[in-house]
Amino acid sequence: MDYYNKIIESVHIRFLKGNNYRVEKAVKINDYQENENALILLHHGNLKFGEDQELVNEGEILFLPKGRKTVLTIGSSSKRAEMDFEQFSDSKRKYLQSISFKDIKSIDEDCISLINFESKVFDVVNFFNSLDIPPFIIRFNDRIATLIEDIVKELENGTVGKERVLKSLTEVLMIELLRHILKNRLFTEELSTNATYFKDPRLIDLFNYIKTNLNGDLSNKVLAQVANVSEDYVGQYFKMLTGINPQDYIEYQRMEAAVELLRTSKKSIRDIGKEVGYKDTAYFCRRFKMMYGVPAGKMRRRDSLISFQ
Repeated sequence: MDYYNKIIESVHIRFLKGNNYRVEKAVKINDYQENENALILLHHGNLKFGEDQELVNEGEILFLPKGRKTVLTIGSSSKRAEMDFEQFSDSKRKYLQSISFKDIKSIDEDCISLINFESKVFDVVNFFNSLDIPPFIIRFNDRIATLIEDIVKELENGTVGKERVLKSLTEVLMIELLRHILKNRLFTEELSTNATYFKDPRLIDLFNYIKTNLNGDLSNKVLAQVANVSEDYVGQYFKMLTGINPQDYIEYQRMEAAVELLRTSKKSIRDIGKEVGYKDTAYFCRRFKMMYGVPAGKMRRRDSLISFQ
């Protein structure tokens, strides 16, 4: 159990987008895929996936891991178009029309809710993609279905705190999804063999040390001492298991922490830079603009305006 608790604690979850759709015309997409993890809740109608066109029943959820292609059929009509994903993307509005969640509950037409979320281990490795988990149906799980409905309802809510609520709901959704996988003993082999980043405690020690010492010395020399490997090897070791250079990862973590402070505190740009490990404010500002395309101060003003819309 501790192994899976480490997974939950280590996976960074972020809500990306969501919508409700009424199916205007039935369509079969031969190579459907999502750029990020997707959950499709079928409210009414017909939904099939895979080469064998496995049926998703009303009230069930289809989970599509990031980048995994599948054959997807949406809609009940026997008269349906058939196309590739690129063709579908170019003409999506012909087949799916956005509607409100309230409308879904008042019509009997084919309709779905779809949400996308990101799940990265220590902000590096896409969790489900790295496990090589295929698309699958989530059956007999009202909890996950309710969470999806709560998310799409919150998207239509214009009240204060929407972003925070979406974040919280998505984190719970990820936990419930992992619980569902474990309870039903799904993909046990993939979980036990592919999650290499949890098998070496030295790597976990590195991630935790970096997270709690962003404003300290995070040179390769220090990282080597934490992982108990040689200074010459620590960079290669880190990249071998994560696919990213440790110093690049550290800068990403520092910048993400800076963004969070810009959004949630009134600290000065100078103080924020120091808090995340940059003694030189000018250098911090240059690196921030290079990474995000806007100055730190402008991002703070923009987020402030968005919060009060």
